[in-house]
Amino acid sequence: MARIKYTTELDAETSAKAMGSELHISPKKSRELCKAIKGMRTNAARQYLEDVVILKQAVPFGRHNDSLGHRKGPMAAGRYPVKVASEMLKLLKNAESNAEYKGLNPEHMFIAHTAMNRGRVIHGMRPRARGRASPENTETVNLEMIISEVR
Repeated sequence: MARIKYTTELDAETSAKAMGSELHISPKKSRELCKAIKGMRTNAARQYLEDVVILKQAVPFGRHNDSLGHRKGPMAAGRYPVKVASEMLKLLKNAESNAEYKGLNPEHMFIAHTAMNRGRVIHGMRPRARGRASPENTETVNLEMIISEVR
């Protein structure tokens, strides 16, 4: 596996980083959730992600919304990406732990940067009738998050 670098760098003294590599989650849903939580305070983002996991709050889908139904609230099309939200919640808790280790207060921080990049594709085959086989590939995602102190 190659070394993955962060796509942006912020002030190291006032920010903390976390990264998840080759996670088995949807790239399209990851993009929409990254866009939804960017700029939120860490407490609000944690509550938002927990609400998504228990199907209480939907995530607005802006790009990948073909034939999606409307949801409650001010959004148009939306979904409940539970698997992506649980992985993003782990990543947020990791970033908060890194902030505490550096001596920062995670309660007074916000999500300054989130990004999603497609990881490698795990190739597989599904056996079919009459000795044939169909490809069954698993997409992976590399997530990164940087939280920074509120000025």
